[in-house]
Amino acid sequence: MTKVRIFVTYKPSVFDPQGDTIKKTIHALGHDEVADVQVGKFFDLTIDAQVDQVAKTVKEVAEKLLVNFNMETYTYQVMEEN
Repeated sequence: MTKVRIFVTYKPSVFDPQGDTIKKTIHALGHDEVADVQVGKFFDLTIDAQVDQVAKTVKEVAEKLLVNFNMETYTYQVMEEN
């Protein structure tokens, strides 16, 4: 079994209103050193497949279900392999 984490974030060209609101609130707390905030989401999957199949499974799940490619992009990280 392999555990992976898929990170989904806005593309750099897409305005992130939630991130902008959080940044403004951080500045209101007096932390002007925070230059930017990007909001995203992540999904943890446990995949019961051979290691060479994991990337294919992640790609299919992300591209067909988790990511809106008009606005978002994704990366993933293998968290644990057994």
